[in-house]
Amino acid sequence: MPRTDTRYNGWTNYATWRVNLEIFDGWETDAPMDGESCRDTVADFLDLEVQSPTIAGWVGAFLSDVDWQEIADHINEANDLTADADA
Repeated sequence: MPRTDTRYNGWTNYATWRVNLEIFDGWETDAPMDGESCRDTVADFLDLEVQSPTIAGWVGAFLSDVDWQEIADHINEANDLTADADA
């Protein structure tokens, strides 16, 4: 029987939890984040770190499951910001 509950440690899924933990845990900012800015941050990091096309493909597949807006909302809450606040 397929698993229908994909939540992991209170997050949407394992990929979202893991990316938040590995990259954004403790992230401090004075400007609100949105899902796109979180995805761009990780993409920029990976451009510097991943050299193998095969590994880049695996990473891309993993990242396609990330709920970027959930991470952005978490960062904004942790930094007392709102995504629609004036920067």
